[in-house]
Amino acid sequence: MITNSLIRPFMHLCCPLDGEPLTLADKTWRCTSGHSFDVAKQGYVNLLPVQNKRSKDPGDSKAMVQARADFLAGGFYQPLAEELAATVLRGNPSAVLDAGCGEGYYLRHLLDAAEGSDCDLEVAALDISKWAVLAAAKQDKRATWMVASNSQIPIAAKSIGALLCVFGFPVSGEFQRVLKPGGRLVMVDPAADHLSELKQVIYSEVKAKPYQLPVSTDAWELVSEQRITFSVHLPTNEAIRQLLTMTPHLYRASSDGRARAEALTELTVTVDVWLREFTAR
Repeated sequence: MITNSLIRPFMHLCCPLDGEPLTLADKTWRCTSGHSFDVAKQGYVNLLPVQNKRSKDPGDSKAMVQARADFLAGGFYQPLAEELAATVLRGNPSAVLDAGCGEGYYLRHLLDAAEGSDCDLEVAALDISKWAVLAAAKQDKRATWMVASNSQIPIAAKSIGALLCVFGFPVSGEFQRVLKPGGRLVMVDPAADHLSELKQVIYSEVKAKPYQLPVSTDAWELVSEQRITFSVHLPTNEAIRQLLTMTPHLYRASSDGRARAEALTELTVTVDVWLREFTAR
């Protein structure tokens, strides 16, 4: 099938130090004030100033990133990735930002789907974890990959048509600033039964998760909402360990709870998430 898709890295970046536009030349992003940021050999740029870091190595650790990459490569979450891609592309955005991209699994699915269409798409992605962005940039050159924070997005105002926040941390004011008028915020968040079987193994008591929108209805209008639920069989101890390592439950569970999960040889879990679209009010 011949398509006319044109997918390319997003170029409208801003200096994280003074907000001025950045220009790329000779693998270095520069602003008119003289601040410069080199593109690493893996293809990403670090736009997270030291003074904005809350720790020396913020975000997911190298081990968490590797566990997530290995787990997702097994195809366990592919139904979610496909539905997310279809939802984003239905809006025919001209520019996409994945805010909290991790190692890039969901964005790669989206871009692969876009390649089979006639999309004309500029693509940016950021994560606060250097290890996540490094892994993403090594695998895919179709996006501008940035180490950056959702609380200070180094992107020009009103330049993004679709903003993805997948199991992430929304920052309402910044999301509204970078979205074009009529642009969409597309979010994936856990629903009540997400990974319930794993939780029953690692916790002595599993508390019910109430229905709750991830952003304020004062600032955002809910445009669509879809609950995606399916079962996944994890056939090996390794897959179970990877799932535990890539989730916050690794740190929330007691040592006894982690030991119970790590002793399992197989487990069937429920994937239960909300896929929602919002527009700014």
